[in-house]
Amino acid sequence: MTPFIFAAILLAALLHALWNALAKRQAAGRVSVLLVSLCSGLFCLPFLPLVGLPASAEYLWLALSILLHSGYCLFLGRAYRLGEFGQVYPLARGSAPLLTLLLGALLLGEWPGPSATMGALMLVSGVLLMAWRGGIRLAPAALVAVLITAMFTAAYTLSDGMGARSAGEPIRYTLWLFTLTALLMPLLMRWQSRTSLRSLSRADWYSGAIGGALSLLAYGIVIWAMTQAPIGLVAALRESSVLFAVLLSGLWLGERLGRIRVVAALVILGGILLIRLG
Repeated sequence: MTPFIFAAILLAALLHALWNALAKRQAAGRVSVLLVSLCSGLFCLPFLPLVGLPASAEYLWLALSILLHSGYCLFLGRAYRLGEFGQVYPLARGSAPLLTLLLGALLLGEWPGPSATMGALMLVSGVLLMAWRGGIRLAPAALVAVLITAMFTAAYTLSDGMGARSAGEPIRYTLWLFTLTALLMPLLMRWQSRTSLRSLSRADWYSGAIGGALSLLAYGIVIWAMTQAPIGLVAALRESSVLFAVLLSGLWLGERLGRIRVVAALVILGGILLIRLG
């Protein structure tokens, strides 16, 4: 892996943590994960004529992933309203690979090796440390929302992987997924927070657009990097976003950055790396 690719992946990790921090910062108002997802889909629209319509093999996976991504957006936004970003983000990012590992073993028969098993144990330790000793104790409702978010992440990771493989066109699949998911966001905003698009202010749209652009750019960099370097290395390095999130929670959001929280984030990151590379 060249230094340029290495730096690009770190940038993608930072951008991912940034748009999540922006969503957390606005979670008390009307701008959150749902509006970021809506704007991401709008940014994809100009590129759809370049990739054409989805193949028939992609339809079922797109439908499933749209539902899973919508659930993810709903519960991630709820978790950010109920808990601190410095705890919610690492917990959600750390629990998802663990659940993906378990689902892959149970549903696909892909059993982990020794390194991945050790990583799973590290993940459990880091998650428990972050949840119960990472500063302000998470309310049960926030912890439930985080775990449900992780379940949706694990499920859509498997679904998107199968969908991208189904026709061999991952970029087309991704663009249509973002666009079609965005169609549901106004309905979910109306249902969850009784917010209509007409009631959103210019500042709301501005924040949502920034978050949507950061989200797409981060994902685009990762897709590009996976064509230039081993996928496992790219996926592992991308999880450095956990550390960026902990730093952002203290430096930008004003949350307490305790020693236990930093240690827990490092343990979670180490477990993720072992799983990804194992």
